[in-house]
Amino acid sequence: MSRIQKTELRSGISVITEEMPDVESSSIGVWVNTGSRNESSKLNGISHFIEHLLFKGTEKRTALDISREIESVGGVLNAFTSREYTCFYVKVLNKDLPLAIDLLSDIFINSRFDKKEMDKERLVVLQEIKMVEDTPDDLIHDLFAERFWKDHPLGASILGPSSNIKSISRAEILGYFKKHYNPSTVFITAAGGIRHRKVARLLEATFGSLKGATKREAEPAPSSSPGARLFKKDLEQVHICLGVPTPPQPHPDRYKVYLLNTILGGGMSSRLFQEIREKRGLAYSVYTYLSLCRDAGSLIAYAGTSKESSRDVIDLILSEFKKFPKTVAAAELKNAKEQLKGGMLLGLETSDNRMTKLARDEIFFGKVVPVKDIVKGIDGVKLSDIRGAASDLLAEENITLVAMGKVSAKTIPSWLKLN
Repeated sequence: MSRIQKTELRSGISVITEEMPDVESSSIGVWVNTGSRNESSKLNGISHFIEHLLFKGTEKRTALDISREIESVGGVLNAFTSREYTCFYVKVLNKDLPLAIDLLSDIFINSRFDKKEMDKERLVVLQEIKMVEDTPDDLIHDLFAERFWKDHPLGASILGPSSNIKSISRAEILGYFKKHYNPSTVFITAAGGIRHRKVARLLEATFGSLKGATKREAEPAPSSSPGARLFKKDLEQVHICLGVPTPPQPHPDRYKVYLLNTILGGGMSSRLFQEIREKRGLAYSVYTYLSLCRDAGSLIAYAGTSKESSRDVIDLILSEFKKFPKTVAAAELKNAKEQLKGGMLLGLETSDNRMTKLARDEIFFGKVVPVKDIVKGIDGVKLSDIRGAASDLLAEENITLVAMGKVSAKTIPSWLKLN
């Protein structure tokens, strides 16, 4: 029998589990197919606000009770909001799985959204926004997404603007929760030293009776907006994000994009790290990362450097983009493949990462993607494949650049249009 099984509760919520017999921990997550990209501009930030509020008390537990119960068994109860989905998850020892499911179902189904607690948590979220605004190497990524996905909700901040958080009412919270957090948008994944039947039985007793459905209108896929934007701020460093559009996560070319990202800036042996930090000492932090969604994607290079070196760093990144298609070597591709496969396999030794993989497979593919198929996909990329992908993706006409700090028009190449 497969270690991965799927059951549908009476409510229509899918439960997907993976049994890991030799693991001492169990991880379970309630996933909601809603995030900041589903919000209107007026309600931008509401999904993240709701994430906070679900920990502030239920009909039978106070916020302190929730914290004490999970910490009394050494477990972790947490949540996060992304642009496309939200997750509430627990990790505990196997013996404490019933408690974990009881806590998770209680906060998701029975949260009170108490007005006093809401107003206090509103202040907490406002402080979180200020913290990001005071952390330029965090803020630059939000500014880049806003410029890159210009005029599309995918570029909106996950936290939302302070003005929204101050004005969102309890009625709006309750209405949004009812509309977007129901069986048509929710599924559950679990992994670890569990038994599928037991997990499904425990979840049926709570999530099995949920009702409601969300009808969403199909939205057009976002398109990137090449060009540049500068944010003048009195900082010690200039923070730079430079990116290009890529195929979305479900696209067959995703393995080419994974490898391209790894070779360019996916570690200490990557091209940008070696060229900018090791050879020239122009930056402490320099890397690339992928932001892959259901219907769109991006590859972004980040670097933090001095005002005096900012133009040099931008030119070096652009130079690597330009020469990559012709100079990427077979040895680099081979090493990147091993790096990707090794990192993935080592990460999947833990129950929480296995639980997350089940969820991402469901979100992006609607099915489980076996590890052996991922390995096969990575190994199947040829040198000619990655050269072709790089030539298409890293072209000048695709580039968006955002820089923050003591910047001016001279910081960027003249061919990048400021808008």
